Amino acid sequence: MVSLSEFDYPLPEELIAQQPVEPRDASRLLVLHRQTGSLEHRTFSQVVDYLRPGDVLVINDTRVIPARLRGEKEGTGGRIEVLVFQPLGTSPGGEVWKALVRGRRVREGTRVSLPGGITATFRERVGEGWAVEFQTPRPLLSLLKEVGEVPLPPYIHLPVEDPEQYQTVYARRNGSVAAPTAGRHFTPRLLSQITARGVTIVAVTLHIGPGTFLPVRVEEVTRHRIMPEAYEVSEEAAERINGARAAGGRVVAVGTSTVRTLESVADETGKVHPGKGWTDLFILPGYRFKVVDALVTNFHLPRSTLLMLVCAFAGREIVLRAYQEAIWERYRFGSFGDAMLIL
Repeated sequence: MVSLSEFDYPLPEELIAQQPVEPRDASRLLVLHRQTGSLEHRTFSQVVDYLRPGDVLVINDTRVIPARLRGEKEGTGGRIEVLVFQPLGTSPGGEVWKALVRGRRVREGTRVSLPGGITATFRERVGEGWAVEFQTPRPLLSLLKEVGEVPLPPYIHLPVEDPEQYQTVYARRNGSVAAPTAGRHFTPRLLSQITARGVTIVAVTLHIGPGTFLPVRVEEVTRHRIMPEAYEVSEEAAERINGARAAGGRVVAVGTSTVRTLESVADETGKVHPGKGWTDLFILPGYRFKVVDALVTNFHLPRSTLLMLVCAFAGREIVLRAYQEAIWERYRFGSFGDAMLIL
């Protein structure tokens, strides 16, 4: 049995970062050597010092869409919030998307007026969310760019001055409702330095869904299910990763979403296969990693699936000791926080 309480730890609320550091690579970096448990305190711009010629740095190039809409229920005027995250198809009435909904007394048939001339009708419950039919004057995605809001994690309470601060500098492919925030620390200059060192940078895609931030509600965590998320790994990306591994290079994954993508498409020998699809891979301690050798990640909140993945990679006791050190040294936690490099 793997218990949820095993991934709990006391985190002072003031250490949950509410705003990002600028420049991005000025954030702090805690380097964890998992074989020994030893720690080094550095600045993120120094991450290049730990990369070797022949390594491959794998990034997630997804881009967060302005998927949050605020409106009111027809007839009552009750406030409601809709977070769209997965297309389900079309119907005679319009586009159908899976969405999370925040509001009172929502039931099948509830109609909501949203900005941009959008009307939403709740059709049926689908897992944690709803199947919602949207009647729109134009395709929904194009309207979201004009009237939607970029969703932020629920623990961030301050508005972001520029939504681009929440994106990575290499975000290219629209589809996420949460950013792969380990990649936020990279700047164009730092990426150029990494390439100049002889490290290959390869992009894969995993569109992060709201399941990243949904709480685990069961004490036996193996009963928890992660919402499926869409991924894509190109033939070129797979060839570069496999070529680097064959030549003795390490696969350095930037973020837990990149780890889940790579581990979803690798076979038992560690060979990465190209393709696209959906993954609900839930990585817990005891998982045998097939392809990832090192990990760049942020400091994750207690009892989260993200923390569980990091504990699987480096060992629960080692990770939690590192987290205790980070708290003592006043590192910043969460999506806008500082970073770890686990070797």
